[in-house]
Amino acid sequence: MRVEFGVLGAVGAWDEEGTPLPLKGPRHRAVLTRLIVARRQVVPVARLVADLWDEPPANAVGALRTFVGDLRRGLEPDRPPRTPSRLLVTEGAGYALRAAREDVDAWRFEETVNALGDAGPARVLERTTEALAWWRGPAFADFGDERWLRSPRARLTELRLHAVELRAEALIALGRPVEAVPDLDAHVTDHPWREDAWRLLALALYRSSRQADALSVLRRARAMLREHLGVDPGPRLRRLEEDILRQADRLDPDAGTAAVDQVWARATAAYEGALGSRARTRLESTVGLMRDLAVTGGGGLEAARRHRVAAVAAAEQLGDPELTARVIGVYDVPAIWTRSDDPEQARRLVAAAERTLRSLGPAGQDAARCRLLATIAVESRGTLPRDLPPSGALARPSQAAGQAEEIARRLGDPSLLAFALNGTFMQSFRRAGLAGRRDAIGAEIVALAAAHGLVRYEVLGHLIRVQARCAFGDLAAADRHAIAVDGLAARHDLPLVSVFTTWYRALRTASTGTREAAEAAYEEAAASLVGSGMPGLEAGLLPLARLCVALRHGGGPPRSTADSDWGPYGPWVRPVLLAESGLLGEAAEALRTVPAPPRDLMFEAMWCLLARAAIATGDTGLLAKAHAQLAPAAAEVAGAGSGLITLGPVTEHLTAIESALR
Repeated sequence: MRVEFGVLGAVGAWDEEGTPLPLKGPRHRAVLTRLIVARRQVVPVARLVADLWDEPPANAVGALRTFVGDLRRGLEPDRPPRTPSRLLVTEGAGYALRAAREDVDAWRFEETVNALGDAGPARVLERTTEALAWWRGPAFADFGDERWLRSPRARLTELRLHAVELRAEALIALGRPVEAVPDLDAHVTDHPWREDAWRLLALALYRSSRQADALSVLRRARAMLREHLGVDPGPRLRRLEEDILRQADRLDPDAGTAAVDQVWARATAAYEGALGSRARTRLESTVGLMRDLAVTGGGGLEAARRHRVAAVAAAEQLGDPELTARVIGVYDVPAIWTRSDDPEQARRLVAAAERTLRSLGPAGQDAARCRLLATIAVESRGTLPRDLPPSGALARPSQAAGQAEEIARRLGDPSLLAFALNGTFMQSFRRAGLAGRRDAIGAEIVALAAAHGLVRYEVLGHLIRVQARCAFGDLAAADRHAIAVDGLAARHDLPLVSVFTTWYRALRTASTGTREAAEAAYEEAAASLVGSGMPGLEAGLLPLARLCVALRHGGGPPRSTADSDWGPYGPWVRPVLLAESGLLGEAAEALRTVPAPPRDLMFEAMWCLLARAAIATGDTGLLAKAHAQLAPAAAEVAGAGSGLITLGPVTEHLTAIESALR
């Protein structure tokens, strides 16, 4: 017997004739819904118990088994006794719903809308009309604000709004704008912060020979955005108003408007126009979309960063600290590089997270607090004081990382713990020689993410282990993690991952190959950074890599590096360049004013460069300081913990320092 499941409205199940099947009480429906959300994957019993009860009773596991048994009887009433269920199956220590993809309305809806791609307007109209008819009400209508439902509910809600706009766009493209107007008018009334909806409504009115009404709609949109958000309309709305005022030829239906509105432009406009006090769910779902956009790299990453700050600012304006906490915390994009791409933006996000922490109520907000603390730890990357005392209170970012990890472990939430561990990693640079600590963090993230389907964090864990194994010169293990991460990236379409594995392979070549091979490998690696949207990684990296290759192979730095843009590495590179050029007086002067290197993935490498310049100039005071800083990393390879460059074993540098001091 075929069973169909519905969550686009109240949760339900029906047999082949459309007769509702008995699902019994709220807990039974919650179990079924949680398994539908898992999309055919196994959900461990412990995870189900944690999601079903805020405070599980002593017999929670037994009760859960009872719910599952009742559901099996309700969904498969004709199944012979003691035969295994074909729908609600037991696997290991968990359960899974193995319904066909076409038998769950939400899965069918997502697949239908996402498959439209470059389909023509007639096909888009047919499929969106059919798909929108499957909605019987809000997604998961009989459930409240359960944490495990927020993401799937927001995703489905956003996709439905997108489908409404796709359908209207298709009607306009097919020369039927009058039919599009009523639905669009209702759409902007319910969702007034969607700039693309306003644009389509104005265009439909104009194509219906209602120019004055079209201009009135655009003015309403402008007034609403300014009054409630303090922002002006985006460029597409402004351009449409200008075109309508001058009756531009491009507005003619024959100009092929459908070809202009590509998927990327629609998505960008949606991000720009989604905020507002009547659209809290929309605000959260928009930030969730930004999180997905960030991992595409390039313009997607840049746009996600830009719109994230605007979203947080809009949430704060609403005066709801719980909403603001969710908007800040939902952007849990894994971070591997220890220098921010936009330090000013990071500072603003940390300040907003701190304000929100102070505004949250005293109890019942542990998950929100954890995400805010993890955000502080991640966004404060590379900002530890350069001169830390040997003991004493932790710097605020390190303290936040520890608190976030403690809360996440206590709550037993895998995704929360993965995010918190990312913060712990970012704050694991208090001194040199901590590659072993980071390797352990990476190993835990890999195991946690693999067990719970957290693909992006599994990628993060492997990349952390690539860095850590490079720091120990264990290139065979680093190879294994690089291969694993490339496989995950290929299966899950994560283009930024190849930037880090390409640079790792250049490091490998620099460690084992000739100077010429290393320089060629780094040129190829630098090409992978073009358009990646990661200025914090890209700035000064290629000339630094060339310098490291030259110093490792002898003969001094290449002339091509003399006038290079060293980005953030300039203060520590300049004394070396001067010393290698024989300008020892200038090198000594530069060393007298050079700051201590930042405590990040390049910490050991920068100290080795300073030590090299100090040896050339005879600066024994700086040599003693360099020796003290580098000694804890005696078992590591200088710079290789970055996964990008290498200056050879730290012991070689320590030996050279000791010889110079003698």
